[in-house]
Amino acid sequence: MSQIPTKSEILQWISDHPTQTAKRDIARAFGVKGAARIDLKRLLKELEAEGHLHKRRKTYRDPDALPPVSVLGVRGPDENGDLFARPMEWQGDGPEPKILLVLRQSDPALAEGDRILARLSEVKDEAHRYEARLIRRIQTGARKILGVFRKAAEGGRIVPIDKGSDREWRVAPGATHGAKDGELVEAELAGPKNRLGLPGARVLARLGDPTGPRAVSLIAIHQHEIPDDFPDDVTAEAEGAKPATMKGRTDLRDLPLVTIDPADARDHDDACYAEADTDPENPGGHILWVAIADVAYYVRPGSALDREARKRGNSTYFPDRVVPMLPDVLSGDLCSLHEGIDRPVIAVRMQISEDGRKLSHRFERAMMRSAASLTYEEVQAAQDGAPSGRLAPMVETVIAPLYAAYHALARAREERQPLGLELPERQIVLGQDGRVDSVAFKDRLEAHKLIEEFMVLANVAAAEELKKRRTPLLFRVHEEPSPQKLEALREVAQASGMTLAKGQVLQTKHLNRLLDQAEGTAFDELLNMSTLRAMTQAYYHPENFGHFGLALRNYAHFTSPIRRYSDLIVHRGLISAHRWGPDPQKDGLSADDIERLEATGKEISDTERRSMAAERDTTDRYLAAYLSERVGTELGGRVSGIQKFGAFVRLDETGADGLIPVRSMGAEYFHFDAEAQTLMGSDSGLTISLGDRVLVRLTEAVPVTGGLVLELLEVNGDSIARGPSSGRGRRGPPRKVAKARAKAAKAKRKVTRKRS
Repeated sequence: MSQIPTKSEILQWISDHPTQTAKRDIARAFGVKGAARIDLKRLLKELEAEGHLHKRRKTYRDPDALPPVSVLGVRGPDENGDLFARPMEWQGDGPEPKILLVLRQSDPALAEGDRILARLSEVKDEAHRYEARLIRRIQTGARKILGVFRKAAEGGRIVPIDKGSDREWRVAPGATHGAKDGELVEAELAGPKNRLGLPGARVLARLGDPTGPRAVSLIAIHQHEIPDDFPDDVTAEAEGAKPATMKGRTDLRDLPLVTIDPADARDHDDACYAEADTDPENPGGHILWVAIADVAYYVRPGSALDREARKRGNSTYFPDRVVPMLPDVLSGDLCSLHEGIDRPVIAVRMQISEDGRKLSHRFERAMMRSAASLTYEEVQAAQDGAPSGRLAPMVETVIAPLYAAYHALARAREERQPLGLELPERQIVLGQDGRVDSVAFKDRLEAHKLIEEFMVLANVAAAEELKKRRTPLLFRVHEEPSPQKLEALREVAQASGMTLAKGQVLQTKHLNRLLDQAEGTAFDELLNMSTLRAMTQAYYHPENFGHFGLALRNYAHFTSPIRRYSDLIVHRGLISAHRWGPDPQKDGLSADDIERLEATGKEISDTERRSMAAERDTTDRYLAAYLSERVGTELGGRVSGIQKFGAFVRLDETGADGLIPVRSMGAEYFHFDAEAQTLMGSDSGLTISLGDRVLVRLTEAVPVTGGLVLELLEVNGDSIARGPSSGRGRRGPPRKVAKARAKAAKAKRKVTRKRS
């Protein structure tokens, strides 16, 4: 009879022979044959149950060790540029082992998220436990999934949180990561792609209750892959920073510069001061100082802080939290221009004429001490004759000169005619429990416009200065609308009874005339939104293509380096161009900055759009949560979009957008006219157009996706007739009738336009 090995002998064999761990290999090694194989199988099962072994298909291995050939997920490079990876099937009780990728010169370039097959070797006395050599790349950038886990008899499935998505994923029993039913999870695609059935996924992280008040922004952070934790080396570098000294700086500490921000602002990166110009050659003119936090002093090229700031591109703002570009010790302290504290800045002194033209400018690397941290509301109250106790002594010396300079710039703005969109900004107010207390539209005060004009002028000065000194920089580029988008805007204008002339070089003043036509009419908000949609997205680029929306030839972002990487690049350019001390070689524009300028512009343009999408999705989810308690109520709004599948309505009270599905409009067929942007009923002749006033009933509000579903009750004051099959879809033959009527209506419109 065969000799059955002991458990310790089996474990020793597997440890010594990691490539021969199948039951057949173990049986051959110990000479186990015939019926004795049953006893061997029993021993292996016991070792597996005790946690000493993990069965992987038909082989056994130590769960706290990795097999010699493993599937790995590539992580991003560390501060030294070394690539590391994580095991995709770690079963041990302790933390995942750290794996260093040792790449040959002939190996392909790997990126974070790539999946590879690699040969591992264990190492000792190193910060990492394994070294891996590439066998082959299996896939690039594994797709991440965010959804709600639903437990099943075996494994489960993941339900999406994306609005309008009905795709689900199956999760195998061993890939749930312990997720509970109803939990929000982060997962990735896993397993072979099947032509039939649900695609497979593996849970990577459990994120908790998706309906929790603090989960809304967390969903957006994970869904859009916004980095929200600073690596240890970045945090250590920030915490080791020392306050700047006066060396190489102009002393502006006696200048009563003030910061003006929202009441809940945590950082203050810009300050301003104005006074009447005493130069006899500039009668009625002004001197305006704008001082910006000298972030470049702390965030040096090539440092861990620099790499992380570039990766983030910008700060991202949510109603309940901020995901900052820089650690709080910098953004909220050392770089923030707090009242009464010495802070390093890059400041620009601008001479302005009585009619608001910038006559000259001069940049300084300086030290300032904020005279006061003010809010927009208290500055406006002081200007309107109701100053607070602390502002009363500053009205004549600080507040009045600021407004005098602003009014001069406003006259120049009126002559320049930048695009004058009026789009109210929503403000979501959260209670102590993190739930939405109220939704309101922010007041747009003259104090807001004052700071905007000052910052625009400082940005122009920075762009002009670097351009004059032939120093590389990132321009803020905003190109004019494409002919296709312009034609779509023209169609909306014509459908609203207004005109946007053809056959001329488009200027912002032409669009402003259209907006003036719409002002005060039922189409006011619609035309503002449609004009915004016609605009191209602004971006960063080392070549200067101008800023269409602001009607400016030279424009760069200079005024917010705490929250935008683009501004940090401009600051470094100014340091290099002026050769400011203490060491422009260390905190000025580096050779690597210059070489990567175009790539940096592309990357931070992408991160900016990522943040905008995350902020928009978060707003939608908060609004859906707020309205979920009002399902069944009637609400007023305007039609803001028309699609084949239904009409979008912007609700008056909250500014939230909801969908009236076309299937809920009745039993008749609705014809979609893309050119006229209408839906027309084939039997009733009911026509739903952009800008129509509607009364709707809220039928569904889903906080997890941010979706709102509405039922149409009235259009422009007329009630909607309901047929017996209303809301149950559309059937029957009226399609031909609808097409004929739509064709006739389109022809009639074209004739009318030609005659007019």
